[in-house]
Amino acid sequence: MSEGKVRILAVDDSLVTLKILKKTLKDTEFEVVGEVTSGEEGLVKFDELKPDLVLLDIIMPGMDGIQTLENLVEKDPNVKAVMVSSMGAKEKVMESLEKGAKNFVMKPYEKGTLIEVLKKVLNEG
Repeated sequence: MSEGKVRILAVDDSLVTLKILKKTLKDTEFEVVGEVTSGEEGLVKFDELKPDLVLLDIIMPGMDGIQTLENLVEKDPNVKAVMVSSMGAKEKVMESLEKGAKNFVMKPYEKGTLIEVLKKVLNEG
């Protein structure tokens, strides 16, 4: 881990969301080391970066978050993936948890909640 920070790969088709995420995690023990806007790119970056955590948007064009998650779990059964969802995608969140996601956060991010979820996932081993 670089400088003792927890390395995060963020996968979200919204550049605004990625920007907000980086800003939210600034000055915390978490660092966004990779930002990609599609599931396909997420899989490539995951192999490249070997991040500690993956934040994965559920609703994306092309390969959605759930398909991306399935691929990540195939690559690394111990992947620590946290799903990101906007309101109204409850059934998708449940499906992703069944498929191996460790937890989820809702958009818009609330800093305290986001950090709490990330810490919890990290500490669950």
